[in-house]
Amino acid sequence: MSTEQDSAGRTYLATAERLIERLGTEEWPNIAAAAELVAAALEDGRTLHVFGTGHSHMLAEELFYRAGGLVRVSPILFEGLMLHASAPLSTSLERLHGLAEALLLDHPVVAGDVLIAASNSGSNAVTSELVRRVRDSGASVIAVTSLQHATSSKARATDLPRLHELADVVIDNGGCVGDAAVDIRGFAKRVAPTSTVVGTAILNAIVAEAVQLLVDRGVTPEVYSSSNTEGGDADNLRFLHRETSS
Repeated sequence: MSTEQDSAGRTYLATAERLIERLGTEEWPNIAAAAELVAAALEDGRTLHVFGTGHSHMLAEELFYRAGGLVRVSPILFEGLMLHASAPLSTSLERLHGLAEALLLDHPVVAGDVLIAASNSGSNAVTSELVRRVRDSGASVIAVTSLQHATSSKARATDLPRLHELADVVIDNGGCVGDAAVDIRGFAKRVAPTSTVVGTAILNAIVAEAVQLLVDRGVTPEVYSSSNTEGGDADNLRFLHRETSS
């Protein structure tokens, strides 16, 4: 039985806590810059898009139709890049050159919009090509990535610029190479990745800061209520009706 001193689970929680705490210090200037981009876009009636492949697609879902979340969020969700249908296919597709162009034909991003792109390694072709095209369209890009992984000699080679080399604002999740953060005594592989828990903290910090910026400017942000609270459905319905009719 593990003691408090050698508990792998406690080690993971302490690691995640440390990585989240550094967001408010080392990464705060980048989070604040990201929030400014989002606030300016929303104030101008533009849209916040979110994209990720593999497990990073969960970050795109984190901001979409969420209690306490922004209404003007449009996630770029393509089933082939998720994991539930075929994990190996997802890995192959995220490395496929040309897929980004098809995705953006189906999901236009225009000048003045903002894209948050999440990729721990920052190395997959679909992310790099999508970000490059989005920036060429005049939209701004916020990257959520692991700089330690992306700049490591152990990272998988790529013939394209990595995500952090393309974005307007780069937020480092602080994760280690390979993402898994915990060593288990007597076991050869590390376990327990940190990119998801830290990534969702980054995104919600951006949203909270952007909403505060808008309120301080006298702008009323559009934010969803929880559907599981009294009056929540009615409050959200007006936004849903608008989205359906647009």
